[in-house]
Amino acid sequence: MTRTRQSPRSTPEARTRASAGAGLLLLSALLTGCGAEPGEIPLSEIQADAPSTAAESTTAAASPGAASPGVVGAAAGTPAATAHNGLIVGGVFLNTARTTSAIVTLAPDGTGWHQVTQPPDRTRDDRPDWSPDGSTIAFDRTDSRSGAARLWTVSTNGDGAHQIDQLCETGTADCTNEDERAPAYSPDGKQLAFSRSWGALDPADRNQIQYSDLYLMSPDGTDVQRLTFLTNDKPYSGQVSNPSWSPDGKQLTFEYRTGATGQPANSRAIYVVAADGTGLRQLTPWELRAGDRANWSPDGTQILFTTYPAGRTDAPGGGIYTVHPDGTAIGALTPAPSNVFYGTASYAPDGKSIVFAEAPAGSEADLYTMRPDGTGIARLTNDRDAWLTRPAWGTAAVPPQPDGRASAQAQSRPWEEDEELQDE
Repeated sequence: MTRTRQSPRSTPEARTRASAGAGLLLLSALLTGCGAEPGEIPLSEIQADAPSTAAESTTAAASPGAASPGVVGAAAGTPAATAHNGLIVGGVFLNTARTTSAIVTLAPDGTGWHQVTQPPDRTRDDRPDWSPDGSTIAFDRTDSRSGAARLWTVSTNGDGAHQIDQLCETGTADCTNEDERAPAYSPDGKQLAFSRSWGALDPADRNQIQYSDLYLMSPDGTDVQRLTFLTNDKPYSGQVSNPSWSPDGKQLTFEYRTGATGQPANSRAIYVVAADGTGLRQLTPWELRAGDRANWSPDGTQILFTTYPAGRTDAPGGGIYTVHPDGTAIGALTPAPSNVFYGTASYAPDGKSIVFAEAPAGSEADLYTMRPDGTGIARLTNDRDAWLTRPAWGTAAVPPQPDGRASAQAQSRPWEEDEELQDE
C-alpha cells in the first residue's frame, strides 16, 4: 500500500488512503501468516542463568552448513564484515520527574558525552536510530502533556534538527489522536520504518488507541506505505512499535503489545514481517513478554531482545535474550530470576560486543557492555542522576577529545546547569 506525499500541505486523503489491490494482497499475506507460531521452545528449557546457552547457539549458527530455516541476511556460516565501532546514541532524562529527555551520544568507552537535542520543557526525545552512514539520527519527540509523538531527524553534532512532515493533518477521522514514533533506518538508508497509531481512545483500557500498525516511508516523509494490518479488524486490541531491520533489509522485527481486549490480554511479543508486508509471524512466546526494540546481529543470525515483567515498564525482573530469526534457539544472556531492570540492547557494528541499559533496584539506569555470549559485563557509564535508555551503537566517528579532558563519569552534563529542570 503506497501513498506519495505531493507536498507538506497535500490533502489528508491523498496521504492516508492506499491502493485497494495492494491492500488485499498484503491483508491476504497477513491472514496467511497469523497462524505461524514462534519457535517451539518450552520455557522450562530456557536456561536464564546459563549464558553459555546463547553462546552455543551462536556458534552453531555460525558453523558451515548449519543454516536455520527462515534465516535471512548473511548466510549462516558467513562472518560479518569488519565494521567500525563508532558513537553510541541513547536517551537521557533531564529531570527527576522524567518529563523531559534528550538524545545524547558517547564514545564506546563511555567518554565524550554530547547532548544532541535541545527539547522544550516537558518534552521527551527518545528511541534514536542511526542512519547507515552515521551522519544523522532519527528519533521521536513526545509532548508529555498531549502524549502525541512526532518523528524528527538531527545531525550527529546536533545541527539541523527538524520534524518530518507528519503523515496526515488533523480534522479527519483517520487522523484523530495520530501518533508517529520509533523511526528506524533501513540498511541502505532509503527508508524509515516507524509505528503509527490513530483513532479514538478507550478510557476503560488505559486510553488504548483504536488502531496501530507499522509503516515505511522515505526519510523525507514521502512514499508512505502501510506494512502491517494487525489492528485493522481488531480495534483496541494492541499497539505496534519499535521496528528494527535485518542487515540485508529484507525483514523487520517489531513489538506488538496487546491491550485488555487482545489475545492474550495485556502481554507483549516480538514479531517478524518481510519488507514487502508478507510473511508476518510471531517470533517470541507471549510468556516471555519480550518488548521494546529488538536488534539484529551484524551477520543476521541472531536477534537480541529484552523481556519485561508485568506492571511498570521500569520494574525489575526482566532479562536480555537472543533468538534465531526463525524463532528457534532462544537463549538468555542475563541471569534469572533478576532483581534489576534491563533495558534495550544493541550489537556493536562489528558484532563483538553488546551495549545495554541496566538499573539495579532503587538506582538509575546506566549503560553496560558485554560479549555476545553474555560474559564479560562491564559498566560503561556511572551517573547517579541520569536514567539512560535505548542505546544504539553506530559507526559515526568519535570526535577527538582535548588532552586531559575528564572521563564521562566526571564530566559536567549540560542539564546539570539547568536549575529550572533540576527543581521540578
